Amino acid sequence: MATIVHLVRHGLVHNPEKILYGRIPGYHLSERGRNMAHAVAKDFADHDVTFLAASPLQRAQETAAPIAKATNLPVETDERLLEAGNQLEGRHIKGIRSELWNPKLWPLLKNPTVPSWGEPYTEIRDRMWQAVHAARDKARGHEAILVSHQLPIVMIQRDVLGLSLAHNPAARQCEVASVTSLVFDGAHLTDMYYSEPAQEI
Repeated sequence: MATIVHLVRHGLVHNPEKILYGRIPGYHLSERGRNMAHAVAKDFADHDVTFLAASPLQRAQETAAPIAKATNLPVETDERLLEAGNQLEGRHIKGIRSELWNPKLWPLLKNPTVPSWGEPYTEIRDRMWQAVHAARDKARGHEAILVSHQLPIVMIQRDVLGLSLAHNPAARQCEVASVTSLVFDGAHLTDMYYSEPAQEI
């Protein structure tokens, strides 16, 4: 019997300053993000979900809350699902206001393959696989949901596809409130598919 582990990216975050918020506490879902979370929960309501866990960050917990209600499950907090560590958090890094034009920050950008500005891609991948395997074992023969963040989920996607972990962020397929589903036969991964149940919101 197959086991499915669904990796859910949290809903849209209220971020009027448009900074890289990373692990900074207090960043919660916007009204649209809350609607996205409810759409994801509705999509899972008729699934055979027996385990639910989320990153400790507020936006992930808020995304998990309606899923918990729809599946009648408690939300376990798993630190391994945490957003990637990033020394650029709290800064503007896009557009004409980008602080990356500041030469003082350039040493952080010296090696994008690691990346030199934050938690190594390999470490993100490894802790995410640990969380996935733990969830698979707890939900064996059923389904599990893990609410996490874009980059950690992308690390799993790229690893499954045999792609380099270093990548262009513009090439990511992991929208807010999207679902990346991993299908296992025992401990063997047999398939991966992607969906956006909140796409119309």
